Amino acid sequence: GVPGVAHVALPALAEIHDVLEEYKEGAAKFMGIPDAVLYCSLHDPVTPCPSGYNTNKTVSLWGSSGRMEMTASKFMDIQRAIQPDWFQCIADGDTISGEAGRKRAKKSVDRSLSFLDLCLQLQEKSPELQGSVMFGAIEGGDILEERLRSARETAKRPVGGFLLDGFQGSAMAKETKLKLIASVTAELPEDKPRMIHGVGKPDEVLECIERGVDIFESFFPFQVTERGCALVFSYSYHPNPEATVLTQNGTQDLEKNGAQEHQEEASSADPEMTPFEICLKDKKYHDDFGPVLEGCSCYCCQRHTRAYVHHLLVTNELLAGVLLMMHNFQHYFGFFSVIQDALRDSKLDQLKELVFRQALRGPADGTL
Repeated sequence: GVPGVAHVALPALAEIHDVLEEYKEGAAKFMGIPDAVLYCSLHDPVTPCPSGYNTNKTVSLWGSSGRMEMTASKFMDIQRAIQPDWFQCIADGDTISGEAGRKRAKKSVDRSLSFLDLCLQLQEKSPELQGSVMFGAIEGGDILEERLRSARETAKRPVGGFLLDGFQGSAMAKETKLKLIASVTAELPEDKPRMIHGVGKPDEVLECIERGVDIFESFFPFQVTERGCALVFSYSYHPNPEATVLTQNGTQDLEKNGAQEHQEEASSADPEMTPFEICLKDKKYHDDFGPVLEGCSCYCCQRHTRAYVHHLLVTNELLAGVLLMMHNFQHYFGFFSVIQDALRDSKLDQLKELVFRQALRGPADGTL
């Protein structure tokens, strides 16, 4: 089967660079996961970085010890110690939509291409990185011309894949984001993977796949867990006939009542909550002795109830996050497995319809 992938952000490993350099056998073995495929990104996609600190020669990273200025040479020294299977090249992605104009977007592309050329030269001279694949970052903010220039120029370099950077958060309008993604991927070779940072909601994932994105991160279930929520959306796009009839018969009631109930729950919980989850901190779950998600085979759903997880959350027990993480990751990875099946069977439209229906009104219930 496909080996497990571990994603680590550079700031965490940069702080123990000396230890890894002395260890000499790479970060994966150092962390006790020698068989995992290790991906190293420049920043943690979950944590926004302060703006205005990048220069023509350096990019600033932010770790537990504060700000770290990173040159291309220092960046590659750290990558030699990490020995990742693939990594994002250092780039100037400090172009928050609405705050960076055309001039700043052009500068981000120029700097990123310069960093890429330096890093490719250094990789050629690094025996430790001959088995590592470098992904070039596509920058340019929300300026289409600069995004296209970045894509075309990066595609000319001998990179192993491409990272569509700068789409994290909600600063960029959805229509602009999707238009840029479609335009950029059209310029990239189809035989090299395209990865995107900061896109994780199920409906957004499907829209990006339609526009040529191949690889996503798994930060979304982590965020869901952090707010005390559980993923309960359905991704079974070919239910049995009886279930289909029941769904059709209940559609009107769901549209009238489901959206209202979910909106009330979301308004009383975290404002970042999405229609694909339920908040188990809500007091209505204190006597709900059903599983988090009926039909789910994860450890949490097989052995514990919504009421128990609710109790753990309101008493601030660490076990709450552990159980929710187990459930949320298994459910999210199951969603991606279904995406692969849908692409193989040419059923992506059916899956998209199901997911988008839930995005509009929220999950109908807690069953798969």
